[in-house]
Amino acid sequence: MTKRRRVPALAPEARRAALIAATIPLLREHGTAVSTRQIAEAAGVAEGTIFGVFPDKASLLRAAVMSAFDPVAAIDALAAIDPGLELRARLCEAVTLLRTGMTANAKLMTVPKELLADDAEFQQHMLDGRKRVADALVTLMEPDRDRLRRSPEAAANLLLMLIAARVHHGFGLGGDFGGMDDAETVSILLDGLLVRPLPTPAKESAP
Repeated sequence: MTKRRRVPALAPEARRAALIAATIPLLREHGTAVSTRQIAEAAGVAEGTIFGVFPDKASLLRAAVMSAFDPVAAIDALAAIDPGLELRARLCEAVTLLRTGMTANAKLMTVPKELLADDAEFQQHMLDGRKRVADALVTLMEPDRDRLRRSPEAAANLLLMLIAARVHHGFGLGGDFGGMDDAETVSILLDGLLVRPLPTPAKESAP
């Protein structure tokens, strides 16, 4: 009879990362009401394993929120956009990936109020992350600086605000954001809101 091999235990940092990865989707679905039992089942470990890595549930949830808002993946994706594309096409790709990330984390925006309201480190983490994403957008727009009415820095921040307004439905202030797609978001940034009439056809000269 073949002896069953024991699966080696993960190193503490690897176990920590696995628990955080299992917690993020549950936190997005259930908020802070998610239980350690649910997290343990998702991670495929015993519930007690969690407390061998984190002192309590709040510490795990805090680490999961910090990880969910880590900007590294978005920054890498922005850097991978083909710089040879025309500006509008580059920005459409950027809006799609940033909107997708913001939408995934939309429900987590209420978590800091419950868990991290007075957490200065988390607030700084969010500010730093936003700046790093904005810097990546600046790099994306820099080759077309001379074509922009405002600097790439200003344009990057305007674009982030437009994406956030879409994801968070105008921040509760109303407005018709439901039908706006990624291309229109870019168009509002680059073209403004005025509807441009079709050019008047040139009159044919008399023979």
